[in-house]
Amino acid sequence: MTDTLLDHRAEGPTSAPPLLLGPSLGTSTRLWDKVAPELSITHRVIRWDLPGHGGSPADLIAAGATVGDLAALVLALADSLGVERFAYAGVSLGGAVGLQLAAHHPERVSSLAVICSSSHFNGEKPWRERAELVRREGLAGLAATADSRWFTPGFTVPELVDDHRGADPEAYAACCDALASFDIRGALPGITAPTLLIAGREDPATPPAHLREIADAVPGSSLTELSGASHLAPAERPEAVLAALRAHFDGYPGRGMEVRRQVLGDPHVDRAQSRQSPFTARFQDFISRYAWGEIWTDPTLSRRERSMITLTALVAHGHYDELAMHIRAARRNGLTPDDIAAVLLQTAVYCGVPAANSAFATAQRVLAEEVGEGEA
Repeated sequence: MTDTLLDHRAEGPTSAPPLLLGPSLGTSTRLWDKVAPELSITHRVIRWDLPGHGGSPADLIAAGATVGDLAALVLALADSLGVERFAYAGVSLGGAVGLQLAAHHPERVSSLAVICSSSHFNGEKPWRERAELVRREGLAGLAATADSRWFTPGFTVPELVDDHRGADPEAYAACCDALASFDIRGALPGITAPTLLIAGREDPATPPAHLREIADAVPGSSLTELSGASHLAPAERPEAVLAALRAHFDGYPGRGMEVRRQVLGDPHVDRAQSRQSPFTARFQDFISRYAWGEIWTDPTLSRRERSMITLTALVAHGHYDELAMHIRAARRNGLTPDDIAAVLLQTAVYCGVPAANSAFATAQRVLAEEVGEGEA
């Protein structure tokens, strides 16, 4: 961290797709403690603190700040980390920052999740009054009521209440100024990033109607409502939030099935599905969700390149039945017979001549079947 950047915490492989996580007013990166470690298995997760919250300098914003100012700070942080394009999830004020980024910097946001937030926050008056109160009396009084505003009755996270109590009053008030002036309703139809809205059904601050309003305006967006959740859903219902975010950012099984059919062909997938039993159902779901919904949909490599890698791996391990299936897939993915022969010749050097000999025999049979079908 420097004095000009938001404090942040990074987790996960540096080579993984980046995912930025934004906090709610009065909290810190600890809001994501029960969610971020799991997300970091598949993403480079970057949590950040609001100015004057957690470890971020208070003087990064001043009175009259806007959500646009906060979004600029997030972009500066991303730039400092070499992150050009990223997925984003944010809670409340952090969610408003995500909407701002997706609406006004669409080239930076690959996918968006807005949690317990709003496209407006009930007008200026309550936030101007809160900003004035905090500048006059500090945060002790507000922190004393945090549980009732953030959680369902009987639930609390003491560390987050401590964050609220320890925030810088002037920076907190400036964030209230940003909420007071925020109204992005007119820009919502222009958001193009895939968007997920998550609402807590017992959230008094941004009730589900606020998220429904966004969902109705953002093309192609989806809405999930969580029972037993108030305003800080990632802290109160982490498993439910995690499941929704994973599905949104990593791909639904349905998308995996679509890609599986495109690569392997409908007849093969139909046969596999017809043989499915209660014993194999979870394995079939795993294949669709992980292999096809996450790996084969990753745009880093083309499907043609993935086919070449897959053929090599199957030869190396002697999986010739699978090899036949993936030779057919390779043809769908654009490989010519000469391309396939070149791949198999390469395997002779690195996997051994006997393995390549069997692979050539399998490929020759599959390609001959293709010719026969064409003649028929």
